[in-house]
Amino acid sequence: MAWHKILIGFVAIGFLLLIYLLFWPVTIDPAAWTSPEAPTQTGVYEPNTRLAAIERIGAGAGVGPEDVAIDSQGRIYGGMQDGRILRFQADGSQYEVFADTKGQPLGLHFDAAGNLVVCDAYKGLLSITPDGSITVLSTEQGGVPFRLTNDVDIAANGTIYFSDTSLKFTGAEHMADLMEHRPNGRLLAYDPSSKTTRLVLDKLYFANGVAISPDQSFVLVVETGKYRVQRYWLTGPQKGESDIFIDNLPGFPDGISSNGKDTFWLALIQGPESRKDMDSVLPQPFIRKIFMRLPDSANAPKNDGFVLGLDMDGRVIHNLQDPSGSYVQISSVEEHDGMLYLGSLVEDAIGRLPVPQTNLSQ
Repeated sequence: MAWHKILIGFVAIGFLLLIYLLFWPVTIDPAAWTSPEAPTQTGVYEPNTRLAAIERIGAGAGVGPEDVAIDSQGRIYGGMQDGRILRFQADGSQYEVFADTKGQPLGLHFDAAGNLVVCDAYKGLLSITPDGSITVLSTEQGGVPFRLTNDVDIAANGTIYFSDTSLKFTGAEHMADLMEHRPNGRLLAYDPSSKTTRLVLDKLYFANGVAISPDQSFVLVVETGKYRVQRYWLTGPQKGESDIFIDNLPGFPDGISSNGKDTFWLALIQGPESRKDMDSVLPQPFIRKIFMRLPDSANAPKNDGFVLGLDMDGRVIHNLQDPSGSYVQISSVEEHDGMLYLGSLVEDAIGRLPVPQTNLSQ
């Protein structure tokens, strides 16, 4: 009799769990999408261990240095999950708290006057003076508030280009935006002289990294949800038009930056295995609703590292990986003085390694 009651209890619990997984309300309205066939891990995407030699800067000082910026003195800045922006000496030592946004600083970039312009996921577009004083530049466009201010780059004329990942979901809900797979993102431009924000591109799938070309002719914006990078033309015969800079990437692209000369550095926060998992559910909106009801631990990301270098035409010229996961969930890459500085959503250190001496076209 006791076993009979236990069995009935298990059946009841299983039934309630099934009801929960199938019918409990979720915040997403997922759209079906079938991705193109993922590229094979051959040629320019051949697996390697070039990231295994990463030096860890400031280990233990903070968690989640999503982006990295270097000032005119070579000092290293990283924004942490708890809102602090830490500043390290050029050799990676003696960190201090440069500022605290009380939010989550993501994209970082210095302007010509030495102010650190910050995309804070919750606070909007900020400017921080060299002494750490914070000014809010923008929190909405066209009457629509930013929900997840993400990445930033600054043109030579001072215009600040930045992304708002989602019209619907906040930073804490970023996985919901990916799972919904609708064009909720925007690329925006802030004019410091008029203090106004204008729309550059909308209907982007998880708008993420932003980078301006060295010749100022175009600006790139990453669409994480479509595994691609869009290009918006600022000058020339295609001014005001957009096209695809690189498409069908092997993983989830995140931050992108220009080295100011001949290379864009693109971080893939998740690689081929995670893309394979996502591709399997993208055509099935109902399955994604079920996934959103599961605990985060059930959707744990893969621990790999992946960085690409692109030329001015979007061709892959560098491929840096580490499948063993010595530095994982790489969210940004910045080149400075012969070194690459890597940010991550989950690591407790900033990564650093030398810029590759040769590229895949040589």
